[in-house]
Formats: sequence, C-alpha cells, structure tokens
Amino acid sequence: MNRFSLPQHLADIYRCHFNAQRKPVIGITANYGEQTAKLAEGYYKQVVAAGGVPLLVPPLSSPDVLLSTLDRIDGLLLTGGADINPLYAGEEPDPRLSNINDERDLPELLITRLAFNRQLPILGICRGIQTLAVALGGTVSQDIAATQRVKHSQEADRHVATHTVKVLPGSTLFNIYKDSLGPSEPFRLPVNSFHHQAVGQPGPHLRTAALAADDVVEAVESTEQKPVLAVQWHPECMGADGLPLFQWLTSSAREYRRVQQLHDDILTLDTHCDTPMLFPQGIDFATRDSRILVDLPKMTEGRLDATIMVAYIPQKSEESAFDYANSIFNQIEAIVEANSSRVALARTPDELLANKSAGLKSIMLGIENGKALEGQLSNVAHFARRGIVYITLCHNGDNDLCDSAKGNETHGGLSDFGRQVVGEMNRLGLMVDLSHAHERSFYDALSLSSTPIVCSHSSCRALCNHPRNLTDDQLRALAGKGGVCQITAYPGFLRQDAKATIADLMEHLDHAISVAGIDHVGLGTDFDGDGGVPGLADASELSLFTLQLLRRRYTPADIAKIWGGNFLRVMRQVQQSKTSV
Repeated sequence: MNRFSLPQHLADIYRCHFNAQRKPVIGITANYGEQTAKLAEGYYKQVVAAGGVPLLVPPLSSPDVLLSTLDRIDGLLLTGGADINPLYAGEEPDPRLSNINDERDLPELLITRLAFNRQLPILGICRGIQTLAVALGGTVSQDIAATQRVKHSQEADRHVATHTVKVLPGSTLFNIYKDSLGPSEPFRLPVNSFHHQAVGQPGPHLRTAALAADDVVEAVESTEQKPVLAVQWHPECMGADGLPLFQWLTSSAREYRRVQQLHDDILTLDTHCDTPMLFPQGIDFATRDSRILVDLPKMTEGRLDATIMVAYIPQKSEESAFDYANSIFNQIEAIVEANSSRVALARTPDELLANKSAGLKSIMLGIENGKALEGQLSNVAHFARRGIVYITLCHNGDNDLCDSAKGNETHGGLSDFGRQVVGEMNRLGLMVDLSHAHERSFYDALSLSSTPIVCSHSSCRALCNHPRNLTDDQLRALAGKGGVCQITAYPGFLRQDAKATIADLMEHLDHAISVAGIDHVGLGTDFDGDGGVPGLADASELSLFTLQLLRRRYTPADIAKIWGGNFLRVMRQVQQSKTSV
C-alpha cells in the first residue's frame, strides 16, 4: 500500500472501526508551560499499546470541564511534572522545594478526587503518585535528600533501570508483575528514577505497595479494593517493562465501562438506609455531605437509582413513635419537593422505572420498628396512605408485635396484635419485613402471611453467628415462600470481629445464593445505620458492588435480579394482592 494514499488509510480505519469493540478512553493529565498544554509521547504511546484511547486532559478547574471530562473517560492517568504546592497538603514550603506548577495543581487535585468518588480507575506516575496522595488526604516529603541512600534522580537514559524496588506480596503491583518477580522474597523490580519528592504518609485511602532500598515509598494502592494505583518511577519510558501497568489501567477501564453500561440498563435499588435518622444534624441531601452516607451526589457517583429510606423508631423514646414517623416522612417529602428536578418519591416498581427513564433518583418510604403503630391497627392504613412499602416489625428489642432477635422472647414469636398487623399489611399491599426478628417471629410471619415476606437488611448466620442473621434453614424457608433476603453491609453481621470489607459482604451474598437461589437475594446496605465497609463505604461506592458481581461471573440477568429485580418482584406481587385501599 502506498503510505501516502489517504483514501486507503481511511478505508482501513473504517474497516477496523466496524469490526472492533469500543476501546476504553484514558484521560491523561497534561503538563503546562509557555502557554502550551504538553504531553510526553511515552504516555499516550503506552496507552495505545495497552489497548486504550488517549484523551488529553488540560489543566482546567472549570466545574463543567471537569465533570464533562469525567463523563467521557473510563480511566485516569496522572502524569509526571513539577512539585506540588505544599500548601495543598497543609504544609509550609521546605527550602529544598523545587519549581511548582500552579497551573496544574488545583485542576489535577480536583479531577483526582472527583474520579476517585466515581470509582474511576486511576494510575499515577511520578508527580502523579504525589497528586494522588495529596488529593486523598496523604502527605508528601518535599525533599528526600536528607534520608535517601539510593540515587533517586538518575543521569542515565530514561529507559534504563538504575535501582530496584521491593514489591510487597499480595499487592496489586505484585499481581501485575508476579511472573517477572521470581518465586521467593525479596521481590525486586528494576525501575528508573527521576524525583526528589516522595509520598510521606499515604493517608486513609492508600497503602504502600513498594519501597526502595532506603524505604522511600515507590508505589501506593487502594486500601478499599478500588482500581487505584500509583508508582514513583516512569514506566512510560521503559517500553515492554513498563507496559503491564498501562495494561492494568486499560483492563480496569474496560471493567469500569462495563459496569456503567450495566447501570444504564438495569434498575439499582438499595432496600434499606437510615439517613433520615440524621436529619436533626441539618444535613443537606442535595450536596455531598460528609455527615451522611446517602445523598444525591453520592447516589449519582455510585449509579444508585433508588433507595428505601426508613423512619427508624428507637426502642426507648419519650416521643410519640407515630408522630415521629410522620415527621420523618414530612421531611423526606420536603426534600423531594425542593429537589424535584433530581429526585422523586416512588410507591411502586412502575414508578421507579418511570423515574429512572426521566433521569430522576427515587426514594421509597419504609418503617423500621412496628412501635410506630402505637398499638393501633388503623395506623397501618394511615402509613399505607403515606406511601410506605414495608414495615420492619421490630428492632433490637421485643415490642407489642413480636419478639426481636435481641429481645427477651416476650410473646414466643408474633403477638396477637402482630398477627393482626401481618393480616392488615397483606390486605393493604405492604411488605412484611422480618429483619431484626426472632426466629419464632420469622416462622410465625412466614406461615401466616398470604404474600412473600422480606428481610430488608440481613446476612448469613452460617458465616457470622449473630442472632440478627438468617440461618440456612431460614433462607431456604424464605425462598420456598417466594421471599427475598437483602444482604447488608453492617460490619458486625458480616464478621464476628466486625473487621469486614466488601469481600466479606460478597461471601455472604454468594452463600445466600448457594442456599436460597439467585431469585431470592439482594442488597440492603443499612447505610447511615452503621452499615458500610471498606470498598462499600457509602452510596458513591455502590458501582463497586456491581464490579464485584462481574468479577464473580454473574450474568447481566443475575445482576439485574440481585440489584433490585428480586425485591421488586415481591413488591409487585404484594401490591397486586391487596384487597383494600
């Protein structure tokens, strides 16, 4: 082919385009100097070699530019360059601080934090590792000359490795390079080196993944099983030896894109959060409020379509439980009215789907603790008219409906009033929720209810022996009557020592599926009710749950069921079975 034949080149491009899948787009932060946004060729060539499409990200802090950029990329590459202004880390400048590039600092710190909040894969290189650390609450050593025993600013060509780093076993970096690290410790990786700064303290979201011989931090990664990794050396200059890091980034970016596509296609529902309990703190649901785990920005970042917010009724309170529940619902309605362009109430599965189609988040209402009824059967109808979809019959103590898992077995299961309430909930199309209930209460309700029951936020007793969790026999019985168990992110229900992570939650989910079947499980985080674990700490991280499902080879159909399809099937069945309004 004539290399100067433009029509032939165009034909080849179209042929490749229509025969290939969409490649992941990698945003690459650009350097700045002499009024020009610049990019060293090694970065974009390695991205292309790894199967990605490079996209230049200029150093601009405009909110519209930042958010629009994040909407268009599947991964973020933080590149090398000048020192970071230490004021961003709350420090005064060291006398040995070199040139800073103020044009880059704020835009890169902002896009790093925003990308992190969205669970975008991030790879940092040289300055990029320091940018990542500062953006996520860590610190930077402004000059390592006083402590270094290794030459960290080489004079050799950039493609030459001049020292080694010790890669920590079990790290992401170790898994990337394990085939070339040898069979036993110490695991040493040859690298190049061009820096006088380094990460000081990685901070709460990162941990050290590699060290130089003088203990200078050479790599960090996520402590929360997120696709976040950064190195101090320059792999873009090292050809085939540096390529695996870029392959990791593009592979993670493909996973990210697949997760986003799934969230476009399915409805995602978290069946239990206690955020209204924190309303007295004056929270702002419309902004990213650090005091709560569920707000509109976090729902958007985590691609969560809907949540069931409950009016949690404390076991001991001098306030009227009935009045308190109504005040919570009043406050939720006011929040929705004030943000009607972004969120709406929903009472049915069809309303959830209509809201998603309209680009709206959804809030459903529930009651946690039947004390809200104050012993009056007529109050069930009152709350049904207010739009609740379920009542959790009890909390951490017996009440006038039933015995709790942590109670004193006052009734031996359901009380006479509790039996009336279950019948009335069946009649009115409300789901009966048995999370928190004693086993006898569970089996009484299961036998009595004419519609399937739910456990909106429970886990598996076989993996964590807590009375709040369901036994395998309960899981089988629940499934046998068509009900669902929503695995919760409450640490103490996932591990005896409460030191749980998202990996433990996934083990509970897998176990529940193995016992009850794929049609009888889901997710009820218990966010803002002490639910939340590393890797699934708030609503912004819920797309990581989908990522874990994909990695466990669940099909899109299975994921749709887990993410709300099963719960909505029960809700629809219960609502269609009501005999009175």
